[in-house]
Amino acid sequence: MEEDAEMESLGDAAYGLFEIFLNRGLKERGRYLFERVESNEDFFADFKSIFLEFERDYGMLADALTESFESVEALYENFRAGEGVIPSKTHRMYWIVLDAPEKTAAGSPVDSAEADVKEKETDGDSDGEDAEEEDKGGKWLVFADADEADELWRKIRDATAANDLGIWAKVSTAKALPESDDNRVVIYVSTADWSDEKDVMEIREKLRALGVEKRIGYKRNIETYQGEYSEGGKKVTYYSA
Repeated sequence: MEEDAEMESLGDAAYGLFEIFLNRGLKERGRYLFERVESNEDFFADFKSIFLEFERDYGMLADALTESFESVEALYENFRAGEGVIPSKTHRMYWIVLDAPEKTAAGSPVDSAEADVKEKETDGDSDGEDAEEEDKGGKWLVFADADEADELWRKIRDATAANDLGIWAKVSTAKALPESDDNRVVIYVSTADWSDEKDVMEIREKLRALGVEKRIGYKRNIETYQGEYSEGGKKVTYYSA
């Protein structure tokens, strides 16, 4: 039973990292995963090529994926059905993540996911604590009811992909977070530097234009790393607007 649980955990990690790897590879070949799925494009040739690259770089994780799916074709059809694209149709991973293509900064979920997997594969020591101390990022926290979240995520995702919002965005999915008892969907919209109030507030105004009109909070990554959450009335947001 313990081995089964470990394999399931590895399979989940493999799936999440492959989605990131796939999205990046598809973008390098012309268009993001969500663009291809939403236009009903047949992109199996690119998909298979990217899977072979993933297999070369992350052999153990590729093996875990093939344990979960009967074939590369079955894995492909799973993504074509909306997994990893539409929050309400994503049941295999907790988050859908998108980096802005022309913006980079410490603390990206994409880079963190890759670093975590590489550390597990090599059993090496992590320098994550140093990265956390240097991370000046933060994020606006947007909560949405489940019946509104898919459309709101689409707007935020598209703006992020167009380099017209933050440095990255991510959304919770239909796979319920184990530590959460909140039925709402949460979307994070990250900025590079919490101390750059002008940039932070410009992104807030862009979110307002996308339909996020209620007051929302901004949390620095520093507080996230320290495990500080708004429990018992404790305030952990740095800005509110």
